Amino acid sequence: MQSTAACGGFFMSFSNEVRKEISLGINDKDKRFACLYGMLLYSKNLNKESIILNTENEITATIFPELVYKVFGDKVKVKIQKSNSHYTCIIDNEEQVQLIYNKYFINPDDRSINQDIIVNNSFGIFAAGIFLSCGSVNDPSKEYHLEFAAPCELLAQELKQLLLDIGVNAKIFIRKNMYIVYIKGSESIEDTLTFMGAQQCTIELMNVKIFKDVRNKANRIANCDSANIDKVINAALKQIEDIKIIESKIGLENLSDELREIAELRLENTDMSLQEIGNSLKIPISRSGVNHRFKKLAKIADEIRGEMKNEKQ
Repeated sequence: MQSTAACGGFFMSFSNEVRKEISLGINDKDKRFACLYGMLLYSKNLNKESIILNTENEITATIFPELVYKVFGDKVKVKIQKSNSHYTCIIDNEEQVQLIYNKYFINPDDRSINQDIIVNNSFGIFAAGIFLSCGSVNDPSKEYHLEFAAPCELLAQELKQLLLDIGVNAKIFIRKNMYIVYIKGSESIEDTLTFMGAQQCTIELMNVKIFKDVRNKANRIANCDSANIDKVINAALKQIEDIKIIESKIGLENLSDELREIAELRLENTDMSLQEIGNSLKIPISRSGVNHRFKKLAKIADEIRGEMKNEKQ
């Protein structure tokens, strides 16, 4: 299963998928303010004379000057330099640099998170800004690993605590004078991506995990028809994707009792056949009855996808 998406004629890495989804969610004043704060605070090069954001990512290089303009208007100018695949975003006017530091209460010689200047519902998007500035996540089909490269120990410890507040246990190690805050384990990465506003990427990661789990179980069964295995796996993936979209947008509690029960059973039992699910219901039903209910869930999910597509247009 491919965990990258085609985009503009090339394949987008999973990290870029996360960055792209995050950037689409930065759509109001508070979110722009909080996201830019995360990007600035965790930039490697801050001093009294200049702010320099180095990145090899085009999305980060594009969104940084856009956010600066949205927050500060024409008062601050960002210079962009590109060399091969490397981008450098520079603010080197001392008055403009000081304006930014005053706005965000940043001391470049003693950086720490000032929680008072972020509204409560913007902590996730603040973390998203940190990810845009210094984060990356591996292709989940290969390895479950997400990390942030913090420029100093205090910021690393504060980010670790911020993640712990949402139930994610991160660890820290030093690499090339940077403090790497890293997360292992698919569930912790899923929680972090969701916290930062990358729900669709969370669903994609879940799909990869489900595919790997089901495939591993299927490979242990002797004399199985591989075509049938793929059919079962893909059907289960589609069902869980539909259920996750419904859960994230309207909540499973708002489904009818019969649809909620079958949705919860599928989430808890990714490798169950339709017949096994039917037998596990409070009131058992046939395989075709189970299939009929999944078709109802698919229809609800497709309606939600249509509404989401219209909102983006």
